[in-house]
Amino acid sequence: MDWNQEQCKGQIMAVHDAMDVLSGKWKISIIAVLCFKHKRRFSDILADVKGISNKMLSKELKELEINKLISRTVEDTQPITVNYELTEYGQTLQTVIGQLADWGSAHRKYIMGK
Repeated sequence: MDWNQEQCKGQIMAVHDAMDVLSGKWKISIIAVLCFKHKRRFSDILADVKGISNKMLSKELKELEINKLISRTVEDTQPITVNYELTEYGQTLQTVIGQLADWGSAHRKYIMGK
């Protein structure tokens, strides 16, 4: 496909827009957990995303919620249960996350010489 300069600028801008929403060390990992494991409690996500602190997880979840990628549901239980899951809009990232996982597996094999 031959791309003219304006098409390239548009595509690069779109990548920058996506990276603004998904940037940082943890957001893609959090989204991946919710893609593969669906509805999760805060403590479940904390356990699944190795190395993240409570404070950072809370911050990242808030940002993902602001960007309408995840929803937070408070259930009236004793004690109160809070669940996080991808919104319908957030689910549009499942293909991207799946492809990223496939590429990561292939890259690991390539680098390890297997």
